[in-house]
Amino acid sequence: MKNIFEPCSIGNLTLKNRIIRAATHEGMAHRDGLPMDDLLRTYQNLAAGGAGAIITGYASVKQNGRTFPNMLMFDNDTYIPVYKSINDQLKQFKTPIILQIAHGGSRSMSKITGQDVISASRRKKNDYGDAVKEASEAEIRSIIGAFVAAIVRAKAAGFDGVELHAAHGYLLSEFVSPVLNKRRDQWDGSTENRLRIVTEIISSARTAVGSSFPIFVKLSGHDEFKRGLAEAEAIKIARILQTASCDAIEVSCGYGDFMYTIRMPKVPVDAVLGIMPQYRDMPGYQKRLFRLMAPFLAKVHAPLYNYNVPLAEHIKRNVDIPVIAVGGIRSLQDIRTIISDKGIDFVSLSRPFIIEPDIVNRFQQGQESSRCINCGYCLIGVTANKLRCYYGRIPASGIK
Repeated sequence: MKNIFEPCSIGNLTLKNRIIRAATHEGMAHRDGLPMDDLLRTYQNLAAGGAGAIITGYASVKQNGRTFPNMLMFDNDTYIPVYKSINDQLKQFKTPIILQIAHGGSRSMSKITGQDVISASRRKKNDYGDAVKEASEAEIRSIIGAFVAAIVRAKAAGFDGVELHAAHGYLLSEFVSPVLNKRRDQWDGSTENRLRIVTEIISSARTAVGSSFPIFVKLSGHDEFKRGLAEAEAIKIARILQTASCDAIEVSCGYGDFMYTIRMPKVPVDAVLGIMPQYRDMPGYQKRLFRLMAPFLAKVHAPLYNYNVPLAEHIKRNVDIPVIAVGGIRSLQDIRTIISDKGIDFVSLSRPFIIEPDIVNRFQQGQESSRCINCGYCLIGVTANKLRCYYGRIPASGIK
């Protein structure tokens, strides 16, 4: 039987325990994409708090893949010394630091990047009103090269591995999606073709950094679309990734529906109106209308807890590499069940680490559940501010 708090491994990495801090956008980057000092302190607190490993917030591999002004960047070598300094200062904790790398695809904003928005297929407009262009063959090759170059930089900067973000409606997941990918070439059609951009990144990276540098993939194993990604194909994808020399698969869900990917008991209307500038500054009558309409525009999904665990369990039965379950995992007893009874290798948590960076130490000391109330305000707030817990409350003056 697996012990949650025993040393364990992924590839050549040794983790102190089986509880990983999931990638969480920290909003702690300057406009040029360099990390703020707060980011180091955040990771120090997580490492000292007992996290088995830390997966960083996503860092964009290209300028046109940026989604927020406060998003980390890693698209050229000038970033290496800053990240290396952070990693050198974290070595004392013996906590592996995994850099999540991504391209925003249709979730990027031209007003931030100053460039066209591209994706697997064209779209009239994205959620921000930008026209979405279909990536050309040359652009796809450039994106693959950018991911590989970022992996090489990650190794040089002292990261212990990387995670490819192929979930949640970002570029790689848009290629993988049978609904969002409508191409008619070698990048569409069969599962192998839609996954090709990911497997080619891994293959080229192995040539550049060798077989021992860990490469994880975060996968949306199911989505909210009719005729979308479902269990049988997710298992097939996992098998292909294992063959492609992926070291671990993190099983998440969803593409375009924020409330599907990150479950909340109700739509966080107060957070949207109190935090996000485009809504916070609206006239009062528009705010009242928004408050009335929001529950009809955003659907609450169930279950609220452990919602990716069943698929992660089925994937684990079909692959030999480590599988990580993420999504609504809150209690120590649930973690025991996931690890010991269902055979999943690791769990990753996001929001519990925001309210309690030392949640793993607290679990070891006897605390049975996270204090997180799943309000989702933290994930609204980070679009414009540094990551923090609001605990379901917005100051009367709002946040600026």
